[in-house]
Amino acid sequence: MQKLFFVLLVLTTTYSVAQRPNNSRPIKVTGTVIDQETGQPLEYATVILQRVRNAESVTGGITDASGKFEVETLPGVFNIIVEYLTYTTFRKERQPLRSNIDLGQIALLVDISQLDEVEVIAERTTVELRLDKKIYNVGKDLTVRGGTVSDVLDNVPSVSVDVEGNVQLRGNDDVRILINGKPSALTGLNSTEALRQLPAESIEKVEVITSPSARYDAEGSGGIINIILRRSKLQGLNGALTTNVGYPYTAGINGNLNYRSGDINIFTNTGYNYRERPGNSLNDTDFFDALGDFTNSLREEREFDRIRKGLNANFGVEWYVNETASITQSIFVRDSDNSSETTNEFFQEDADGNSSSGFRFDPETEKDQTFQYAFNFDKQFNGDTEHKLTFAFQYETSDEVEESLIVQNGFDSESVRTAEDQRRLFLQTDYVLPVGKSGQFELGYRGDFNTLETDYGVIFISPTIDELGITNPSNVLDYKESINAIYTQYGTKIKKFSFLAGLRYEATRLIINQLETNDFNRNNFDGFFPTLNLNYEISEKESFQFGYNRRIRRPRSRFLNPFPSRSSPTNLFQGNPNLTPSFSNQVDLGYLKRFEKLTLNGSIYFQRATDVITFITEDTGEDTFFDGEQVSILRRTPVNLARNDRYGFEITTNYRPTQKWNLNANFNLFNLITRGDFNDQNFDAENLSWFVRLNNKITLPKKIDWQTRIFYRGPTENAQTRNQGIFSLDLAFSKDLFNDKASLALTVSDVFNSRRRVSETVTPFFENDSEFQWRVRSYNLAFTYRFNQKKKRNTDRQREYDEGEEFGAP
Repeated sequence: MQKLFFVLLVLTTTYSVAQRPNNSRPIKVTGTVIDQETGQPLEYATVILQRVRNAESVTGGITDASGKFEVETLPGVFNIIVEYLTYTTFRKERQPLRSNIDLGQIALLVDISQLDEVEVIAERTTVELRLDKKIYNVGKDLTVRGGTVSDVLDNVPSVSVDVEGNVQLRGNDDVRILINGKPSALTGLNSTEALRQLPAESIEKVEVITSPSARYDAEGSGGIINIILRRSKLQGLNGALTTNVGYPYTAGINGNLNYRSGDINIFTNTGYNYRERPGNSLNDTDFFDALGDFTNSLREEREFDRIRKGLNANFGVEWYVNETASITQSIFVRDSDNSSETTNEFFQEDADGNSSSGFRFDPETEKDQTFQYAFNFDKQFNGDTEHKLTFAFQYETSDEVEESLIVQNGFDSESVRTAEDQRRLFLQTDYVLPVGKSGQFELGYRGDFNTLETDYGVIFISPTIDELGITNPSNVLDYKESINAIYTQYGTKIKKFSFLAGLRYEATRLIINQLETNDFNRNNFDGFFPTLNLNYEISEKESFQFGYNRRIRRPRSRFLNPFPSRSSPTNLFQGNPNLTPSFSNQVDLGYLKRFEKLTLNGSIYFQRATDVITFITEDTGEDTFFDGEQVSILRRTPVNLARNDRYGFEITTNYRPTQKWNLNANFNLFNLITRGDFNDQNFDAENLSWFVRLNNKITLPKKIDWQTRIFYRGPTENAQTRNQGIFSLDLAFSKDLFNDKASLALTVSDVFNSRRRVSETVTPFFENDSEFQWRVRSYNLAFTYRFNQKKKRNTDRQREYDEGEEFGAP
């Protein structure tokens, strides 16, 4: 592996230096922005250079205390825009910039129509809408400061996070999560737990892609969530430092810093966090015999006391080899030391009314170490930012060890140890070629190679295995996955109509080897995945979009792992090594309309999936003894069902009635129809559900920002289980300090302590009522200090982002 990496590094570096052209070097655009009437310099005016050929390619900067600016860019033809709040905008269209140029003094005139609203807006809108995606700017949301990536995603349009931390997109939990457009060790072996540990301050924005093009993985029937980490390209030292404390006890410090000098840009996102997360659950089960007669009942009340602490650090160096080539290398490390204590109290009653009780104590420790090295090479041809070749290499290692010694009724009864060792190699290369005035051709390859070894050991101490009536589940799992993919796509724009059509081919090879039991499974599956995105622009403020894509849902390693995870003596989760992938086809019709103060983005969608992976609860056929009474053991496991039809409607709005008041809302209504049978049991079901999220932000006197977030998820159900609706309310207050160089934010999450799942499961052999609350109401106080940067104004567009952009986006 080291030899392979060394060869790749030498080849790409040698190629970039050998191809160094002499006809296209960076140029500097300078000037001064002043008030036309007073002649005074305007500090923090925004200077924007927008390429005429590609309106999405934007660079620029802000003026200093003397009103001066200096922007570095490659030669080309640009629209030059200078903006300052309450001043008229300066524009010069189609200006050829071939060498260093001084634009001289640019005088802006006060906009008389805005004089009655001379109130500085501290932040731009939280949600930005694009053709195929929604972009959520994390730094603009008060309710996630001092929080985690999981908190961030729970506030993104179209996205919801259930009480167990599972991420859903439009109600679909099969979501592909990427970091900077690539799969990453940052999401860890357990993506749910990893997202709860990665600090929110490390994220710049989140892209929600509901109609991915062929450029992206075909994985994820629900779509793709692309998390973009913070990284500035401004000269000099800049960044921010955030510290936070909270209750239940939480403390942390996180920093994102950039230093650029000449052709070298050094960046880091580093943080240490300590979090206590108490939770609780309840399970009340009645059991029946084959005739339907009541046999016994078991009630379990559980309390969770979790401690999550760890270091997350991302360090990188970006080297601009020359004016058309750059190399970026980065290292990410995570070192987590977690622990939890779970207390179960049992209450049992048989058909004759005899009752008994007991308890089970499960202290668990978890150590998680992750390392990732990433290498990226970008090459532009002839100074054209659209004609380029990119190459990416990633190598990751993740080691996780969980250990617990379970105590039942005062005696050591069970020792459990799980050790996971994962190695992952990732390669990707893409070539983009402009065709004509507006056409674009792409070709690319991606390879993803993953090995995971899981050593699961259980020792029953007291009573013996025979007395428990349980088969010992100890085993060693060797899991290997390799995915090779190639794609091509072409897009162009003809007057008001644009399209992007692509085809992707993916070949997957899976090996599941259970060493202790000698069970061996090999799954190979290939597939073609066509995509099509259309856009018709009625005007600059109104357009229609259409998207079609074919996707795949591969069973995750956890779904395939046959080792039972025992949360209690009578309830367990167990994977299914015989799972096969599910394929789906989806169409999406969208509409975008921008008014003066209101933006509407709506869509209707339909998806049909086959061999759907669905979770069912069943009797294992094994019993355990509890205080001398025989109790059935229940198992929750994934299986392939026949077919799933999903259709729905979604609308996202952003409304700013005044400069002190901003509202955005997201509503999603979807219907899910399932048809299938398993083990002679019918699982046909139809579920109509919905969720709504409302963010309301108001600037109070003394420039205190107040944000309220309301979320409601309607009831859901399948053939076995019905879940009640979930309501939650979050509040946040923020105040800028030290001339906008710092901010203090207070957040109250789940004000009414109502974010809990309440479920009812009915089968022929048992009925179960349950409640689960992963995290109780919490309070958090966060302080942020910015280095050599001010809080973004709503006109700030100085940074450009090229990650994951789709052709033809407005």
